[in-house]
Order: sequence, then C-alpha cells, then structure tokens
Amino acid sequence: MWQRIQTLYLAISTALIGVMFFINKAVTIGSGGEIDNEVTYIVYIPYLILMILITLLNILALTTYKVRVFQMRTAILSALLTLAFQGWIAVDYFIADSSLIFKASAIFPLLAVICNCLAAKNIYSDELMVQSFNSLRTRKKRERRKSRKA
Repeated sequence: MWQRIQTLYLAISTALIGVMFFINKAVTIGSGGEIDNEVTYIVYIPYLILMILITLLNILALTTYKVRVFQMRTAILSALLTLAFQGWIAVDYFIADSSLIFKASAIFPLLAVICNCLAAKNIYSDELMVQSFNSLRTRKKRERRKSRKA
C-alpha cells in the first residue's frame, strides 16, 4: 500500500484537510496591533460538514487500494468537493472586510486538490498497466491452448 506514490498523495491530501480542523482561517487585528479575534474553520457549520466529508472520502480512498477503480473515483470526488470548498473560501476572502487577515491555510484545499488529481492520475495508470498485463496473460493462455490442440 505505502509503496505506491498515489498513497502518498492521498495521505498528504488527508493531512492537509485534517490540519484545517485545528488551525485558524483568519484573524482580526485590533487597534493596538494585537490579535483581536480568531476565526476558525469549524465555527462555520457548512465548512465543518465539507471538511468531514472530504476527510472521510480521502480516508476511504486510502484504504481501498485493492479496488483501484473505486479508489480513483473516490479521489476524483474528493478533489471536486475540495475544489468547491476552495471556491467557497475564495468567495469569503473577496467579500470579507479589510480588517480580516486570512492565514496561509486558506490555500490548503487547493494543494489537496492537486494531490488528489495526481493520485487519481497514478491510480489510472496503474489500472491500465494491470489491464495490459492481464491481456497479455490471457493471450498467452490462448496461444498455449491452441498449440496443445494442434
């Protein structure tokens, strides 16, 4: 399982979204220059629901390495949900007032999308390789049967 690069990509994606449960989205600076208010991701319930769904999909993709097609589809679905989540954060960024300062964690979903897409690409290439090997095996079996009959 851990020998494949797609597993590493999925683990990084899961870690990036998992970290977002514990860090701040933005801060507000007070008049004295100190931090006045901290805004976390889990305070807003739709963010929390999306992060839970994305994390569960990533964990599901990590654990279903024996069923590559399902793993690939799960990684793609996770990437799409994460992209929607990133879009939502971007909209919040552009409509926020000027006193709200966003942290670098606001781009974690974008990095997770990239990791999920790379994982899906590698899972797909592995599946194509396995299918080509199976095709070669069945062709060789047919040739052996023909040679035995002749």
